[in-house]
Amino acid sequence: MSPTTFTGGASGRWRVTSITTLHGDPLPAVDFLQDVHAPHLPAADAAWKLKGVASYVRYVERAEKQQLVSRQAGLGRAEAMCAALIPIAKSQVWWDMTQDKRREIFEGKSKHIAASLKYLPAIARQLYHCRDLGEPFDFLTWFEFACANEPAFDDLLLGLRAAEEWRYVTREIDIRLKRAAKDC
Repeated sequence: MSPTTFTGGASGRWRVTSITTLHGDPLPAVDFLQDVHAPHLPAADAAWKLKGVASYVRYVERAEKQQLVSRQAGLGRAEAMCAALIPIAKSQVWWDMTQDKRREIFEGKSKHIAASLKYLPAIARQLYHCRDLGEPFDFLTWFEFACANEPAFDDLLLGLRAAEEWRYVTREIDIRLKRAAKDC
């Protein structure tokens, strides 16, 4: 699996419409984001780069995975002119828990998967793992959607952020984007 790198700078495929720091240290402000799905050298104008790997799905049981796969839309759809990159880091307390305890909080109490299913296929998503890469975040969460679905995306985030799982988030930045080629 090759890493995906998200580079913030003065050029890129996505125009940054906002960067909101919800927890922890902010990232420097940038005008554009470039996502590259292969190893590369960052652009000379890069203010920051975040790297992660799309890996196997964790905390998911077979039936849940089947539901996700059957409803999930692919990335890069023509109508998905809006996107969000949300880097997240969780506390050491989270990582010190056993896998089954994290699963109990993730789905048993927070209903992360069940709550997210109703937003598919309108909102496409990809999770990138970066904790084991020595990156400043544990996860890079990438979402793409039609601009008309941004209120639904905000509703999804509101529900997830209110769940018990989010008590373990120590750093979170919400980066909103629109395709640089045209506006919504």
